[in-house]
Amino acid sequence: MSWCADPSFEDHYRAAVVSREPGYYTAMVPPDRWLAFELYPDGSGVSVRVSPTDPDRAPPGAPARTGTLQGEPIRLGEVYRVLHLAAALSEAVGVCDVIDLITEEMLPAFGARTVALLAAEDGRMRVIGCRGYQARLLNQFDGAPLTLPIPAVRVLTTGVPSFFTTFEELSRAYPAVLPQDGLRAWAFLPLIASGRPLGSCVFAFDSPRSFPAGQRVVFTALAGLIAQALERARLYDTSKELAQTLQAALLPDSLPDLPGLDAAARYLPSVRGMDIGGDFYDLVRVDDTTAAAVIGDVQGHNATAAALVGRVRPAIRSQALAGATPAHALTQANRLLVDMDPGRFVSCLYAHLDLAHHRAVLATAGHPPPVVRHPDGRAEVLALPPGLLLGIDPDADFPSTEIPLAPGTVLALYTDGLVETPGVDLDDAMSGLAAQLAQADRPQPMDRLATALIDHARQTATRTDDIALLLIGLATAG
Repeated sequence: MSWCADPSFEDHYRAAVVSREPGYYTAMVPPDRWLAFELYPDGSGVSVRVSPTDPDRAPPGAPARTGTLQGEPIRLGEVYRVLHLAAALSEAVGVCDVIDLITEEMLPAFGARTVALLAAEDGRMRVIGCRGYQARLLNQFDGAPLTLPIPAVRVLTTGVPSFFTTFEELSRAYPAVLPQDGLRAWAFLPLIASGRPLGSCVFAFDSPRSFPAGQRVVFTALAGLIAQALERARLYDTSKELAQTLQAALLPDSLPDLPGLDAAARYLPSVRGMDIGGDFYDLVRVDDTTAAAVIGDVQGHNATAAALVGRVRPAIRSQALAGATPAHALTQANRLLVDMDPGRFVSCLYAHLDLAHHRAVLATAGHPPPVVRHPDGRAEVLALPPGLLLGIDPDADFPSTEIPLAPGTVLALYTDGLVETPGVDLDDAMSGLAAQLAQADRPQPMDRLATALIDHARQTATRTDDIALLLIGLATAG
């Protein structure tokens, strides 16, 4: 129905959905035929009864009348603005991205002087983003209860946008509103997504503005786009916070301090928007001269893999605290996984570090071998006897290898996400990591070296797997 282009039509339906109250309005079908629209909302939507009518008389039993407006065509430029913002909002990820986009893009597009985004939280309005407003004006909105008779709250509770062409018009509708530093016209837009109110968006102008019907359509459409983007962004921020909390519980809060030992660790998830994965590491202080270093990779990089990390890492850590040898620690972890039968396998490398005697004992369960840089600057990939992945054979053996740890040695434990790239042989990739360690400045803190290795991995190719890195450096004599 092309004659239904006026934004007031959508306003009526939106108001019925939000308020769950029946509504009634009339509209003219050009050139002179009048129809009555009776709106009856419920949980599934809005039922509409349409009938011929006299514009001045409602049918018996019809809901309360909510107004009559007529439409007009929408200009192509206005449609472009909606499409442009829709494309831009599709790239917005978090709430801050949405706020920045609205406050930076929409003011010049509509010639507005100020814009404010308000969210409904715990029965009150909260300002979550603004541009051009003074603090005194924002105080009128921020923290206002949803029962307060102000336009930003009114449009949220009714679901119907409000447009005020002059301050006099605004003050007649809301006498308590004070003059606002030269602002002369306002558009108050409800932000409604998935049938529930999220907040309000307020545009203000420094000169009177007529808000023709076509522009009201655009504002109404923009409000819907902003609300949907804001809802997605909130869900993303909530998921991200949950993921960060979970990941913090899966990995060590910090690495222990041991005399003569400098250690640094890094973790990067592979999935955009997810800060959890299946890689893990640990450095356990056994006593003043003994430590255990662990790195592992659960099959997959998602929440399921992370949940398995939450069971495997503590089990291996408890073995380390008890002073278990690498072979025994991996054997116990393997039996645990076989008994759990999670349907996923785990690779793991365990290194027992004896700082008093400058040596280390290592065992691997299908994990990439460590890289060691010797005090003279040479770096090599250690050839360790391979063991089966954890979780396959309950009777698997994990051979151990002892190596010297002279002062000045750097030991690099990592997961395959650090070196593995499409089209590159894994042995060549590990040799490349050894070359990076050999070329790195000496001496330098392990934290700086870890950052350099991660930055190099990010720049060389697109990574499709999680990355965990644990660097352990032994202080030089004296």
